Amino acid sequence: MDAAQNYEQAIKELEEIVGALEKGDIPLEKSLELFQRGVELTKYCTGKLDETEKQILKIVEEDGVSSEMSWEPEAQK
Repeated sequence: MDAAQNYEQAIKELEEIVGALEKGDIPLEKSLELFQRGVELTKYCTGKLDETEKQILKIVEEDGVSSEMSWEPEAQK
């Protein structure tokens, strides 16, 4: 993963890859390349989310709140 690429760029590229694979009109070799890139991007994004979650928990703990709260995006409630 390019160090200069940020989370949002990775998600955008991942969405483009998914769209291309869903169309199904690309050669098998290219599909495999895209799939592998998608796996790399997924690992990168998961790592960034995990890192961010740890930072948030640290901030919450530093502010004197020691309990971990469950959070769901508004769209999932």
